[in-house]
Amino acid sequence: MMLPTPQDVHAAAARLQGHIIRTPMLRSASLDKTLGATVLIKPEVLQRTGTFKLRGATNAMLRLPAEIRARGVVAYSSGNHAQGVACAAAALGVPATIVMPSDAPAIKRESTEFWGARVVSYDRFTEDRAAIAASIAAETGASLIPPYDHPDVIAGQGTAALELLEDARAAGLTMAHYITPAGGGGLAAGTALAFSDLSPATHLHTAEPEGWDDTARSLAAGARLSNDMKGSPFCDALLSPAPGELTFAINRRFYACGVAVSDDEVRAAQTLAARTLKLVVEPGGAVALAALLAGKIDARGKVVGLVLSGGNADL
Repeated sequence: MMLPTPQDVHAAAARLQGHIIRTPMLRSASLDKTLGATVLIKPEVLQRTGTFKLRGATNAMLRLPAEIRARGVVAYSSGNHAQGVACAAAALGVPATIVMPSDAPAIKRESTEFWGARVVSYDRFTEDRAAIAASIAAETGASLIPPYDHPDVIAGQGTAALELLEDARAAGLTMAHYITPAGGGGLAAGTALAFSDLSPATHLHTAEPEGWDDTARSLAAGARLSNDMKGSPFCDALLSPAPGELTFAINRRFYACGVAVSDDEVRAAQTLAARTLKLVVEPGGAVALAALLAGKIDARGKVVGLVLSGGNADL
């Protein structure tokens, strides 16, 4: 597959109008004072389905020819991409089958089923989700929409950063740093494309849970490295086995390094988001804020952007 371009992100933004919510740019005087910085927050927890994943799923589905789309779609996901595909499929009248781990949070499975998708469970530690989904696609003629390693998915995810860049520019602000969570790397890759076009001087950082920092280690090594799959499952949305091939090909060009955060640092970020921002953020969605609060990025005196990528946490 060819790598997507910044122009693909702009095209996705136009295509997605009317299909997604343009989430706002949030500011917090309390957070700014605490950090001595100007913090710009992209709250994708307010997106339909509570996560940015709707962007990539919808863009990929809209890019399918109508006769192909009518055959249905299949995806594999720990929950957020599952909901995005299910929601997009429901809106477009397309049957959807989602392969989800048996230990996915109940709120994510219930939301996926709410949109009418058929859910097939698997054991994330002993079974290959991609193989299961590929088998279903072969049997049914459905189109496979992977969670991150696809040009249209990457371009769709990049529209979140594109919106924040436009809102920051309208406010007369230029970000010195931007922090994004990384699982398979789709959001990070789309973000990189958007920034490379509109704000190439911004320093981009990935944030991951400790024990699942495959992107950070891969960036340092200059090659894709895998996780041992033995880390804490707390940040369930970010438990990918390794960076994607397409996503890493993009991310290695634009990210100098990544940072990792502990479960306790993530919990602190979730607590601050609830108390100060009045937002429910799931663990994986809070890692960028956790990295900033823990001082992993030097923000003092600077304009820093970050995304709260998902809010689907079991209360």
